[in-house]
Amino acid sequence: MAKLESFFIFAVILLITFSSAGFAGTYSGGTGEPNNPYLIATAEDLNDIGNHPEDFDKHFLMVADINLADYTGTQFNIIAPDTDNGQPLFQGTPFTGTFDGNGHIVSNFTYTSTGTDYIALFGYVASPGEIKNLGMVDVNVDAGTGYYVGGLVGLNDFGIVSNCYATATVTGNKYVGGLVGLNYYDGTVSNCYATSTVSGVSWVGGLVGINHFGTVSICYAAGNVSGSGSVGGLVGYNNYGTVSKCYATGTVSGVAYVGGLVGYNNYGTVSKCYATGTVSGVAYVGGLVGYRYYGTVSNCYASGSVSGGYWYVGGLVGWNNSTVSNCYATGSVSGSSIVGGLVGYDYFGTVTASFWDIDTSGQLTSAGGVGKTTAEMKTRSTFTSAGWDFIEVWDIGENQTYPFLRTHPAADIDHDNIVNFYDLAILADHWLQNTP
Repeated sequence: MAKLESFFIFAVILLITFSSAGFAGTYSGGTGEPNNPYLIATAEDLNDIGNHPEDFDKHFLMVADINLADYTGTQFNIIAPDTDNGQPLFQGTPFTGTFDGNGHIVSNFTYTSTGTDYIALFGYVASPGEIKNLGMVDVNVDAGTGYYVGGLVGLNDFGIVSNCYATATVTGNKYVGGLVGLNYYDGTVSNCYATSTVSGVSWVGGLVGINHFGTVSICYAAGNVSGSGSVGGLVGYNNYGTVSKCYATGTVSGVAYVGGLVGYNNYGTVSKCYATGTVSGVAYVGGLVGYRYYGTVSNCYASGSVSGGYWYVGGLVGWNNSTVSNCYATGSVSGSSIVGGLVGYDYFGTVTASFWDIDTSGQLTSAGGVGKTTAEMKTRSTFTSAGWDFIEVWDIGENQTYPFLRTHPAADIDHDNIVNFYDLAILADHWLQNTP
């Protein structure tokens, strides 16, 4: 009898132990610690994370591709959702852990709501949260009148999103992006891309809706973007943020503050970027940036056609009150009034060492820059005489191409983005072997 009682007590202890453990997600293994992350192997695992806010500061590792086709409407449990959508600010528990996609893909993420905020796979990511190495394929998000909507993250607050991508259709009201809705206060989005169809009312971008004091670098967007105000092929609104080494190729359309790369740039920095897509709007329309209020644009170009229904239309910048240097535009430009081959209107800005193609643009005048023929625009001396760097920044196919941005410094022979002894060793080896 004593043995039976002991066994019964032991069984009760085990039951209590496992019941207590059940309050935290167990997934397909792991403990959630950095050296033993939770393993995410199934759609059920991924969906279960949203049930456990106590796990939002843990570490996760995907170990298989996951198909979410069985979750439609609002069935999927968004990770870090807003728990009281009636409030103006986020009321839930943010994701502050690490989610490593490990090179795997999440496909068929679908979420449809009429006006819920923070809609994406991850609703709200906050420091030190990190999402990395994850692909999102065939995403369909329709948040109706909701804010902070993205193919991967709704709001990235001081967090890190790196080596991620999304092929998506994303619809919302404000702060809408193909990958991230709002990149906020030192948030970082790097080495990412989106090939998405994105639509919203304002602050709409092919990759990021708003970049607010954040950084977007080495990224691109290839989808079509549409909205009303502050609409950009890559970023809708760049507010005190940095956008560098990025490009956009999609068609962009809107009403005001519409740009091939950035719709509205306020005290932000845009460098070593380009846009090639067709851009159309009513006012403040530019091949690269629609509206520039302070900040800098340097070593950039735009080649897409630009059309405005009314005024402030430019091949590179529609309305400028900032510094533009070492830039050019080649696309056709048209509008009713205040139209320029490079800059539509310059309001106490500074435009230096910048050019536009008078043949392809159809414009002989600009509020800034120097007009050149197509032949001159394909001649290196046109730009080197203006001080352009054709060693580290630019290159050109003489008499064949317009200048293009180098993806690696000239001395970076192994293309690892670092100039070091290994590059010298490669050069020395080729020299010794007399090979190109």
